[in-house]
Amino acid sequence: MNPLEIGALIGLVTLLVLASGVPIAFGLGFVSLAFLLIFEGPGGLVFVGELFFSSLSDFTLVAIPMFIVMGAAIASSPAGADLYSVLERWLGRVPGGLVISNIGACAIFAALSGSSPATCAAIGKMGIPEMRKRGYPSGLAAGAIAAGGTLGILIPPSVTMIVYGIATGTSIGRLFIAGLVPGALLTALFIAWALYYSRRLREQGPEGEPSALAGRRYSWSEKLKPLPKVLPFFLIVAGILYVLYGGIATPSEAAGVGAMLCLVFVAIVYRQWHPKRIAGIFRSSMRESVMIMMIIAASGLFSYTLSSLFVTQSVAASIAVLEVNRWVLLGIINLFLLVAGFFLPPVAVILMTAPILLPIVNGAGFDPYWFAVIMTINLEIGLITPPVGLNLYVINGIVPDVSLQTILRGALPFVLMMVVGIVLLSLFPGMVTWLPNLLMGPG
Repeated sequence: MNPLEIGALIGLVTLLVLASGVPIAFGLGFVSLAFLLIFEGPGGLVFVGELFFSSLSDFTLVAIPMFIVMGAAIASSPAGADLYSVLERWLGRVPGGLVISNIGACAIFAALSGSSPATCAAIGKMGIPEMRKRGYPSGLAAGAIAAGGTLGILIPPSVTMIVYGIATGTSIGRLFIAGLVPGALLTALFIAWALYYSRRLREQGPEGEPSALAGRRYSWSEKLKPLPKVLPFFLIVAGILYVLYGGIATPSEAAGVGAMLCLVFVAIVYRQWHPKRIAGIFRSSMRESVMIMMIIAASGLFSYTLSSLFVTQSVAASIAVLEVNRWVLLGIINLFLLVAGFFLPPVAVILMTAPILLPIVNGAGFDPYWFAVIMTINLEIGLITPPVGLNLYVINGIVPDVSLQTILRGALPFVLMMVVGIVLLSLFPGMVTWLPNLLMGPG
């Protein structure tokens, strides 16, 4: 078999193994060991142990569990409720303001927690019942929360961006800054759709009845009252970004300080200093951190297998000799990432594909940081589309009386907004590269 045929066989077997429900790390490890043994014999397994552990030797990896602790601390507190309360009080009188409040709360909470499911659960438990009570369609209410939760893997600090930086050897600080404007763009597109649809609801509503979009009026004291509780967390995120792009601290150092400050503020602001509470935060953080680290180690072994069998080199060479326009090439890559995101979580897709795709993207003249954003948005779409669509199932667990089909229909317009975002960023790549270049110099 030639390397391309071996690569196709590896891809097929990997999909079948992962579709069986085997944990991703064990599935990738099994496929890697099996193909090394088949094509290189027992001698191909000599360096397996060293490769597995060397994949975890990068000091930057320390940032991942620290950011996870930071997110777990926030997710375990009533910070989501307070954040939602702040935005609802300030935007409640805007047409469609309640949906806009929920999207804004999702964007900010996702950035703070870095977890899409945690965002959907924290904001959705309050936001969806309230929107339905005010007369918003169930599909719009559920779809807005499901889509808003995806923003956490793009808006910094993002664990997904850290994984991309480690997998491709790119600057994590620059990746964080590159995600700011696209994250704001997607949030604005989501809000634009919510505003448009809400205006349609108002126009089609029965005359003489209170608008479903009308919210309660709040006094200035009521608007300002919850602000002190959430401002410390905003300042932590702002501080992390400042020390990263200012070159003051490494991602690991910034993450460590951010995690400590979040734990302190959660204990002080929300009085969650009970040992069981703190132990629960560390327990959930450890579980998620170990899962991600195992996937990283197994993906390193998987990448070695592809390289050892000359699959990576052959795929790159085959694509390089294709006489196609670079935008056609990008379209093919986007389609591939979209399909991969339907079946696998973002971290796994990045670790498996980014080292292969980045040389191709660079060869076509695209910026690696711009590509990181495009890749991330494609993977965001996978979070709200079947068959995996993790956010859809989280929302369905929150409101079991709303069917998955209804949630999916409500989320589809937001998927289209993501596609629009990809098109806009492709037409105007400076939207991604301008801010990193301004703050950190040309990359």
